[in-house]
Amino acid sequence: MIRRISWIKTALRDFQAFPAAVQEQMTTALRIAAHGEKADKAKPMKGLGTGVFEIALAYRGNAYRTVYAVQVGEDVWVVHAFQKKSTQGIKTPPREIDLIRARLKRLQEMLT
Repeated sequence: MIRRISWIKTALRDFQAFPAAVQEQMTTALRIAAHGEKADKAKPMKGLGTGVFEIALAYRGNAYRTVYAVQVGEDVWVVHAFQKKSTQGIKTPPREIDLIRARLKRLQEMLT
């Protein structure tokens, strides 16, 4: 069974602002998730519960991230996409984690 890839509207808008090469690679990783597997580029996000993954790509000196959930409803839900501009190394900034957490909560409420 192939799951549908669904988007929170603002995540899709932000994703569409990524360079085309980044979008292509991330879309491939999302399609792998839709087939029930995990792409090499996808890593579990710690502290957000099971089934929440982050696709991280470096491209031309910039860092791009897309966060998706596989255990919310029947679809693969993309909840956030952003260009990481943190000065904290590889760690995802707390404001981004808070936004992801809030979007996951709203999504779960909407689907139940």
